[in-house]
Amino acid sequence: MTVKIAAIQMCSGVDPEKNVATLARLVESAAAAGAVYVQTPEMTGAIQKNRAGLQAILKPEEEDIVVRRAALLARDLGIFLHIGSTAIARPDGKVANRGFLFAPGGERVCSYDKIHMFDVDLDNGESWRESSVYAPGSTARVASLPFAKLGFAICYDVRFPELFKAEAQAGAEIISLPAAFTRQTGEAHWETLLKARAIENGVFVIAAAQAGLHEDGRETFGHSMIIDPWGRVLASAGGTGEDVITAEVDLSAVAAARAKIPNLKNGRPFTVEEIALPAKGGVAA
Repeated sequence: MTVKIAAIQMCSGVDPEKNVATLARLVESAAAAGAVYVQTPEMTGAIQKNRAGLQAILKPEEEDIVVRRAALLARDLGIFLHIGSTAIARPDGKVANRGFLFAPGGERVCSYDKIHMFDVDLDNGESWRESSVYAPGSTARVASLPFAKLGFAICYDVRFPELFKAEAQAGAEIISLPAAFTRQTGEAHWETLLKARAIENGVFVIAAAQAGLHEDGRETFGHSMIIDPWGRVLASAGGTGEDVITAEVDLSAVAAARAKIPNLKNGRPFTVEEIALPAKGGVAA
């Protein structure tokens, strides 16, 4: 089965209303190009590193402007619309980095909360503590769409191959990876990691990215990509600004790749044994 899919590249600012207007324009463009599944980047609703500024725009899911508009867009355009993620106020007072999938009727199919938190100190002086603001998710999800089974991941999740493997073994044929990769880490690892996750699991990887210099001062890498199960880049965007990329995806490529390299079937359980150095004058076992 062949379907047309799209990834939306954005440079979200701090104002959700402006970002939603951009979202609508780009999604409409993707749908006009024939895409039946459209994915937006991580933090579609706003990129805002100032905690007070973020708290000022936070809403619960049922009141969030991105969620409301996405449901209407999916219904009006007759597409599966995947909001890569947006910040959502949780009932417990914490914040979720949450993605949403809407069906062509506007129904909410499911959501996914980013599992792995980006807590790092980069050698260029950047320091990120995502866990100081966001509560991590604990549930991976695979949604059965009419054309494929779709697995979910967000940004830093890409560095945890066990998540992708679990979703592939649960039947995922496409795994989504909306992101807001920093420029430094993106230049070093973005494409390599995306290709690796696609090849390891025999899946299509769709990665809609944030791109460019944002209002809050951060800079993201961009280069949204659609990659096939053999690691080939089917479509890609540049490193700055808005874009809409599309690709015709032949789902038979998943079975073909897994037949050639059946590593998902060939894995075996094993233990790790640590070997200590022998005492001086002794002999190793």
